[in-house]
Amino acid sequence: MNRFPLRLTALLFGLLLQTALALAVPILNDPNGFEGLPWESALTEGDQFAKVEEAGRLLSYEPKAGQPMLGTIPVEILRFTTFDGKFGRVLVRYQGKDTHEQILAYLQTKYGPLDRTPGQISVGPIRVYAWHGFDTEITLRYESRIERGIIFFESRILREKLSEGNSGTVF
Repeated sequence: MNRFPLRLTALLFGLLLQTALALAVPILNDPNGFEGLPWESALTEGDQFAKVEEAGRLLSYEPKAGQPMLGTIPVEILRFTTFDGKFGRVLVRYQGKDTHEQILAYLQTKYGPLDRTPGQISVGPIRVYAWHGFDTEITLRYESRIERGIIFFESRILREKLSEGNSGTVF
């Protein structure tokens, strides 16, 4: 008897358990931007931002002043990206379990509580949490083994405009 399909099924089930996703919750008050900076506004290099990367239609900037912060929480990287000159994404990277717990609490306070119904809580070494609004999408991915997290704050409307007529890998 061939046990390959059974082993493959068991392997896939194990992988799914390890990378289980928490279902996205709606954003209570969609900010239509990031910390007061509206989506699709222009970002330029100057007193506030330094350009750190240029890739065709994409330009990335980081704040010039001091330690990058998400709210009042220090993070490793806070990167703002424009697409065709319009602000559309913020990437946040951080390290540490304590920082993760602070960030998760901050995001839930600001954008809405996660669904804590049994079966909806993200478990395993990779946890993904998401908030969806009309204009904004927030996705947090945390790897507990290495205690490292990454968050994307994105303009849903700008992403849709950019992907029209392009492959799914553009954005």
